[in-house]
Amino acid sequence: MNARRGRRVWAVVPAAGRGARFESAQMQGPKQYAPLLGATVLEWSLAALLRDSRVEGIVVALAADDTRWPAVAASLSHRKLQTALGGASRQESVMNGLKALEGKARAEDWILVHDAARPCLSSADLSALLDAVELPADDAGAVDGAVLASPIVDTVKRERGGVAVDTVDREGLWRALTPQVFGYARLKRALEEVVQSGIAVTDEAQAMQRQGFSARLVRGSPFNIKVTTAADLALAEAVLKSTEASRMRIGQGFDVHAFGAGDHVVLGGVRIDHSQGVVAHSDGDVVIHALCDALLGALGAGDIGRHFPDSDPRYRGADSRVFLREVTARMRAAGLMLVNADITVLAEAPRVAKHAQAMAENLAADLGVASQHINIKATTTERLGFIGRGEGLAASAAVLLDVHAGQ
Repeated sequence: MNARRGRRVWAVVPAAGRGARFESAQMQGPKQYAPLLGATVLEWSLAALLRDSRVEGIVVALAADDTRWPAVAASLSHRKLQTALGGASRQESVMNGLKALEGKARAEDWILVHDAARPCLSSADLSALLDAVELPADDAGAVDGAVLASPIVDTVKRERGGVAVDTVDREGLWRALTPQVFGYARLKRALEEVVQSGIAVTDEAQAMQRQGFSARLVRGSPFNIKVTTAADLALAEAVLKSTEASRMRIGQGFDVHAFGAGDHVVLGGVRIDHSQGVVAHSDGDVVIHALCDALLGALGAGDIGRHFPDSDPRYRGADSRVFLREVTARMRAAGLMLVNADITVLAEAPRVAKHAQAMAENLAADLGVASQHINIKATTTERLGFIGRGEGLAASAAVLLDVHAGQ
């Protein structure tokens, strides 16, 4: 039996750096919080880790005075995420991240270390890296971890005083990327040694090599770039637009409820006075139910009845906005965000036009978007059918989702 199989995977993302070489007209502050395609560089850097089911948890090591992380955490809203206090150097931040996993990670578990400013990591490259450390020993050879890397294809020059003085043989030279993955106990020991010795290392593989450990090189995309200067943001944006930014999803939903005893209905989280209520297990909000169905459809995740069955007493009389928030969390965990939603209420009464803005604001707040991304309109059925006879009301919803850095 392969001893490597069954070892859990954890991730540490050092994000306490100040980014001294990064200057941008768009913002002041660390490069990991620079805006990138509607999110931050850090959110994109976390995206593939959040999506991969093999990653149990992620520790983000932050500067003591970091004030931007709470907004990112709220946006991602993912159970995998926890934080640790970063250090003055990369190795200290990673070390603190490992300490935060004490009691969770076992000595033999794998630790992925990924740069906070490397936003173009693909799920395919991450999967290949994890596959490499799960290979049987006779295939993988005597290695203690793996590093994503890209072979150098350009001619390499050595300079002195701004003048090229030598051409370096590029045979066998690779550009180290992240993530890098090593066993928890061995990586902890290697980092303790360099921290205690006051030695600066540029990546985890270098610290491991000092201990006599080796790393398997796993070919990764050369577009897995690290944002170091403001100019790198434009390149990262182009990479993401050509890869991750093309995962659009469309969903549609429909819900209907009969009128019953009561003095109001709830639509889009807004209580509207009416001569009747609706027959429903929850609050009977057809707008939110249709919207949830549309979102779940876009995610390929079934329907609202599967996730919130009317046979479950927990949902008796429930506020449907709770359902919407849970579906939103599922959407974000899948790395997607709402582009827009178009919702139609079908009813002879009550009239909903004057409540449409309040409804849109409720839905937008739960979905984490601006209210202008939500369109709500109403129509009658010209007195035809059960709706025309005033026996009930319905709603239909259509949504467009696109890639989101979080997950």
